[in-house]
Amino acid sequence: MSTRRDYYEILGVSRDADGDTIKKAYRKLAMQLHPDKNPGNREAEEKFKEAAEAYNILSDAEKKSRYDRFGHAAFGQGGMGGGGFQNMEDIFQNFGDIFGDLFGGMAGAGGASQRRRPQAPRRGADLRYLIEIELKDVISGMDREIEFDADESCGECHGSGAEKGSKPVPCTTCHGSGQVVRSQGFFTMASPCPTCEGTGQMIKNPCQKCSGRGRLEKHHRLRISIPAGVDTGTRLRVNGEGEGGYMGGPNGDLYVEIRVKDHPQFERDGDDLYAELSVPYVQMLLGGEIEVPTVTGTEKLHVPAGTNAGEEVSLESQGLPSLRGKRRGDIHYRVNVKFPETISKEEARLLKDIAKLHDLKVGEGHGGLFGRRR
Repeated sequence: MSTRRDYYEILGVSRDADGDTIKKAYRKLAMQLHPDKNPGNREAEEKFKEAAEAYNILSDAEKKSRYDRFGHAAFGQGGMGGGGFQNMEDIFQNFGDIFGDLFGGMAGAGGASQRRRPQAPRRGADLRYLIEIELKDVISGMDREIEFDADESCGECHGSGAEKGSKPVPCTTCHGSGQVVRSQGFFTMASPCPTCEGTGQMIKNPCQKCSGRGRLEKHHRLRISIPAGVDTGTRLRVNGEGEGGYMGGPNGDLYVEIRVKDHPQFERDGDDLYAELSVPYVQMLLGGEIEVPTVTGTEKLHVPAGTNAGEEVSLESQGLPSLRGKRRGDIHYRVNVKFPETISKEEARLLKDIAKLHDLKVGEGHGGLFGRRR
């Protein structure tokens, strides 16, 4: 029988506790048991690991479900594969967001500093650009020229913000760390330096071209190739055409998002298209070939004899191409009956003869309103 403690008991929460409750309970324990608050306390360290293991399981919906059904046996010996941790560093790496909130981004095993380097090379942000296209463009694909503005490093100062011949100097308040640190009892709290705004540097002679920002707005003009078969929501990635990097870091990427405009006649479902089609009543009875609209023109379509109103007649391989292959979808036409508004004497006579064959009693119909689409 397992002697390991129940995860819900460790965190002090009920079995129906939601994610926020579980997280709050773990944060509270982490504050009480953190090694910086309990230096050299082996028992507190073990409980700290135990709480982290419990939180790792119960904060994950899938793992929590397995634990609720099978208990500790769901993850084998020691909880590995489910929630076990080999050392304190594992815990800090997995729950950096928790400890970043609690200890100002400074907390690590034994109080080890995890300061970021404010002026380290950094990747530029990704950008998003929306393009609207017509349904006909989906069939053939197209090229589109786009224009937009985005920041990049200043070429004059190479992103430093300092005038040529000078360099930024370490901030006198934070001594280049980008953070100011203060202690409160057992806790070490850090916050961005108010003097340098977290950069760790001060610029005495700002670059005249960028006014010390280290960044300039640049106008971009690109030709984008949109492949056939795209749909609303399709995203095209253009490597390196996003925001410029910081301090020599790589550029971000540009994501071009496609929106296909609604068509007045056709509705799209994947690669297939759907439309309404009015067919003369004689052709619905006897069958025949009619000319039908497509996205790019017209085509001939055979209507089988005896087609009923509401049935679908399809034109194969005249729909939209697949983005992932050469196949094209179909166009499906929902057939409606088309009656003439008036008929000639000859038409009325022929229809009456047909009615007699079927022993049907009919009105005169001649010269008047024959029928309307319903």
